[in-house]
Amino acid sequence: MILLPELQVDYALLDFKDLHVSKKVKKLMRQKLYKLSINSQFDEVLESFSKQHKYNWLKDEYVDVLKSLHSTNSNREDFKVISVELISKESAMLIAGEVGYIINKTYTSLSGFSSREKEYANCGTLQLVLLAQYLEKHNFEFWNFGHPHMTYKKRLGCKVYSREKFLKRWQSAIEQ
Repeated sequence: MILLPELQVDYALLDFKDLHVSKKVKKLMRQKLYKLSINSQFDEVLESFSKQHKYNWLKDEYVDVLKSLHSTNSNREDFKVISVELISKESAMLIAGEVGYIINKTYTSLSGFSSREKEYANCGTLQLVLLAQYLEKHNFEFWNFGHPHMTYKKRLGCKVYSREKFLKRWQSAIEQ
């Protein structure tokens, strides 16, 4: 099986200096009710996509590929499939998460979810903000959000790049 990237016309990229954190998310951060983790609940994150999104692109075959790639993360330095989790400190419940991949100093989101329960309002955005801060702290060049058409990406501070400009930045970042 060969995994090919989707070539898009344009891409949403977040440079960490452009990260916008809303007042509601800042309030959640001050409350310190949640923690961000990496790869602590990979299978649960994948299961949460199908629970939340009845129709999604993560079909069984693709999930199997992601699980296989994830299981070999320790064998590779230059490419890793990861899950990101926002977990309630009180209940240990998975509130929001995503799966993506790292190539050297770039991170690309594949898909995400967040609880739709009212008590967890804005927790999906909180997970994104905490992940952006994590990536910046670990010296990532940028975060590739893929398709730029969802408004939450622009609200976070993503800028839209043409395929040509994206590929130049991406190539430079992965060669480091």
